[in-house]
Amino acid sequence: MPTMQTLKFVKREVPPFAAGALHTQAGPVYRATSNWSGADYWGMIKSRVSAFRMSYAVPAGLYAVGDPDKDSDVFVSANYKLSFDVLRRSLKGMNAWVLALDTKSINVWCAAGKGTFGTDELVAKIAEAKLDTVVSHRRLILPQLGAVGVNASGVRKKTGFSVSFGPVHARDIPAYVRAGYKKTKEISTIRFSLLDRMVLTPMEINPAMKKFPWIAAGILLIFGLQPSGILFKEAWFNSLPFLVMALLAVFAGAFVTPVLLPFVPFRSFAIKGWIVGMLPVFLSTHVFNTIDRHDTILLIVAYLLFPALSSYLALQFTGATTFTGMSGVKKELKIGLPIYIGTAGISLVLMIVFKLKEWGVV
Repeated sequence: MPTMQTLKFVKREVPPFAAGALHTQAGPVYRATSNWSGADYWGMIKSRVSAFRMSYAVPAGLYAVGDPDKDSDVFVSANYKLSFDVLRRSLKGMNAWVLALDTKSINVWCAAGKGTFGTDELVAKIAEAKLDTVVSHRRLILPQLGAVGVNASGVRKKTGFSVSFGPVHARDIPAYVRAGYKKTKEISTIRFSLLDRMVLTPMEINPAMKKFPWIAAGILLIFGLQPSGILFKEAWFNSLPFLVMALLAVFAGAFVTPVLLPFVPFRSFAIKGWIVGMLPVFLSTHVFNTIDRHDTILLIVAYLLFPALSSYLALQFTGATTFTGMSGVKKELKIGLPIYIGTAGISLVLMIVFKLKEWGVV
């Protein structure tokens, strides 16, 4: 029977996905339902398409699903709410404990790479939850995609809990448990399908489009600037080809490259994005003739600037994929950033020369 202190805790703190609290030796633990509410579905949509995901979290700590006891399994997850929600839904019909680590509202794969889904955080949460008083065994089941961040031997040495890495997808957990905690090749193989990639593209497109007005303003300013001031008619009509190519560059880097990821040549995301980004520039300048072919400076700027923008956006997608590790990302950034900065600088210098020629100064 819950104590008065437990009831007060539940009344004040109960999260919307909880169905009461379960009393344990370590204190009250919220019982998370396995069914999603309308708010959960809406939260999933918002977290897929906006920066809302950066604050979409559950309080880190221990939760119960079903009616677990001291012998029930302990599954470890991130406190990114979508990761947590997918896990609790997958545990429907099971009795289990869920230990949510404080990953700063980041999913397991990305948090493992950043270090927040890591050994130290896991050790700390085991201690904070007093997990050794809640369960009689010493077993933890972690998502396979969290393996890069967790040193299993280090966890065992510091806490006495052994770590097993479960399936890639939470939906395969029931089959994994029924098979005696053995993984088949099917449930341990990491796939990154077309649908998986498309689902992630809104999070690439959204931040890019938030910055696009600044890019557009810069283009309009350069083309509209005249000795007598800024002429808006010239700004619009003269800059229109560049504005269209800038939009296409965003689309190429943030959507087309992720969707066609396995089919674009080369392993480097930056090179993939550059290749895809070259296509709209070529079509714009050589098929639709949006820029005078005799205007060498504008052609050079277009071929320098927009494929580089597409490449940069494609490189951002590395953090959302299982195609590369942190070392690969750092290597690409180390090489790519100076090139991007240099490309932008050269393009700016060329545009200044273009304007000076337009004004008859040179």
